[in-house]
Amino acid sequence: MQTPFENLIDSFIENKIGIAENFLASKLASDLKANLMALYSTQQLRSAGTGNELLVSHDKRIRSDKIYWLDRKHDDAFENSFFDIIDHFILFLNSTCYTGITGYEFHYTLYEAGTFYKKHIDQFRNDKSRAYSMIMYLNAAWKEGDGGELCVYHANSLQTISPLHGKCVFFKSSETEHEVLITNQPRLSITGWLKCD
Repeated sequence: MQTPFENLIDSFIENKIGIAENFLASKLASDLKANLMALYSTQQLRSAGTGNELLVSHDKRIRSDKIYWLDRKHDDAFENSFFDIIDHFILFLNSTCYTGITGYEFHYTLYEAGTFYKKHIDQFRNDKSRAYSMIMYLNAAWKEGDGGELCVYHANSLQTISPLHGKCVFFKSSETEHEVLITNQPRLSITGWLKCD
């Protein structure tokens, strides 16, 4: 039986989009969701922009989610458990695929009902360090009709991915055009990037 790490990499090799169900255990995903909702209720999330700090733009016609950056310095047990998983995944990825990942960055993401993120890629024009994008979903009660699916633009087709609890999606940051479709219910995730120096 394959591990979530193997599922993620094998499906990425096959289709340029890695998908692993239960990449995050259900309890950890629920604990991280509780963290995110607590931050949201105390108004600690901030409107996300496009571009980096040098060229940032806040245009809600393009992107309308809210974010909060994760950091080990927060010394949160659940976030640290999440970072431990990412550390192990990077060791696995570097040893099996020789990707040379040297760092990462992740944030909580919350899309309120009626919000979206138009078609884009994840690499900055003035910074090429993002190698791979990862999204881990925290939506235990998501059902068809709730919206917020990830829409991936392949050369000759579209792929729509449901934001189900614990699922991870993995793709090349510089190549994969994608968008978050309008959501009808709050849509929660952890989103981030594996980086090379």
